Amino acid sequence: MAVSMTTRGRWAGSIAAGLLLPLAFAPFNLFWLAPVSLIMLFFLWEEQSPREAAILGCFYGMGVFTLGTYWLYISLRQLGGAPIPVVILLMSALVLAMSAYTALAGWLANRFRTNAGPLQWLVVLPAVWVLVEWFRGWFLTGFPWLSIGYSQVDTPFAAWAPIIGVHGVSWVLALVAGLGVMVLRGGSRLQQLFAAAAGGVIVALSMQLQSISWTQPRDEPLRVALVQAAIPQEVKWSPSQLQPTLSYYRDTTLALEAPDLVIWPEAAIPALPFEVPDFLDELNEVMSEQGTQLYSGILTFDIVTGEFRNTFMGIGAYQGRYDKRHLVPFGEYFPVPEFISNWLRLMNLPSEDVTAGPPLQSTLEVNGVPIAPTICYEVAFGAEQLQFFPDAELMINISNDAWFGDSIAPHQHLQMARMRSLETGRPMLRSTNTGITAIIAPDGGILTRIPQFVPGVLIADVYPYTGMTPYIRWGNYPVVCSALLLFGVAALRRKVSV
Repeated sequence: MAVSMTTRGRWAGSIAAGLLLPLAFAPFNLFWLAPVSLIMLFFLWEEQSPREAAILGCFYGMGVFTLGTYWLYISLRQLGGAPIPVVILLMSALVLAMSAYTALAGWLANRFRTNAGPLQWLVVLPAVWVLVEWFRGWFLTGFPWLSIGYSQVDTPFAAWAPIIGVHGVSWVLALVAGLGVMVLRGGSRLQQLFAAAAGGVIVALSMQLQSISWTQPRDEPLRVALVQAAIPQEVKWSPSQLQPTLSYYRDTTLALEAPDLVIWPEAAIPALPFEVPDFLDELNEVMSEQGTQLYSGILTFDIVTGEFRNTFMGIGAYQGRYDKRHLVPFGEYFPVPEFISNWLRLMNLPSEDVTAGPPLQSTLEVNGVPIAPTICYEVAFGAEQLQFFPDAELMINISNDAWFGDSIAPHQHLQMARMRSLETGRPMLRSTNTGITAIIAPDGGILTRIPQFVPGVLIADVYPYTGMTPYIRWGNYPVVCSALLLFGVAALRRKVSV
């Protein structure tokens, strides 16, 4: 059957709307494109069958995730050395899998479509969008990258984050998009005026919420130092690079004037602990004598179980550790049949699994201050970190964003870290191998940073924060339960009216 130009135009419009969305995120920061992108999608879903809306949602997702995750080519091909066919297969699989979520959103929105325009635009569409986004964030390990709420960390809408989290910010954006559709398509002048006024009220309320301080600083700050060695990923694990790497971190740290806390990035020590015992013993002794707490990323190995772990290790007076819990598929573990793992080994490609740490782990500490640790990708999963709060007064995230190369990904990764500070009202110390190393304020602002690919040390006085935001208390439950309730009521109303 021939495809009409109207259908082709909708397909093209869906892809175009999807391509706009990544531009709302860092480093472009065209945040206003997030609601614009959704308005375009909601318009395209108008008067479509569930099947047609699902197809349009799929094309929209293809636009979003093709542009928004192109950096995977750098990780898999340029740095990982995977063959181009394997890279294309993995990237295509991810894009199609993520597009299935936006397809699901389109199908649900039109399967339970109401006859009343405002109810559809202001209740059904925002609720469906948030539910599917939340579902994407945890189902099959989850992939919360490009959740639209992250695009708003520098706008008044970010003030909703301490109350209802990133998905709540997404809901506010989807509601604003629904109001935008109502302004452009409302059945009466009164509806259009109401929508415009409601949008203004949301913006004004968001600006008012910015003045609320949910948490409070301690009386005394910590003197902290974050080290960025800027060692290229291509040579990081080379045997010839081991000694220069260890020397850089040791010499740089010992040259500091005894700060309270020093942080090295993820896997900063490119060796297992039993391979560099003298190096670790020396650091333990010096750090303990001068009263400095050092935390470093390192891979550890349990000789009894034969398990590797991605570890956040304490060196100095406090020698606690944290093992990464949320691992990266095809980066730290390989959910593939054994024959594929064997093939990867033959191709000299990464194939060994890292074992996830226990789901419940204790806070670490520095000078009696409890801290919430995360490693790399974990910073994208806000709800999983709530177990550390309200006890934790400071957050630390170590990462190796060298895998992203010079792409948009490190900027988006930092943006997600900033959202965690907003949600919890806690500062975050973020140390990365090649950047972007930064100190993040409790309101999500960046206090100071080191540019990418430049070695250096960030030194600052950082106040730990106490208190509890509503998001710490309730997590995602208010958003998810409210969205389910509203969607259920709208679906029931449709059934009764039919």
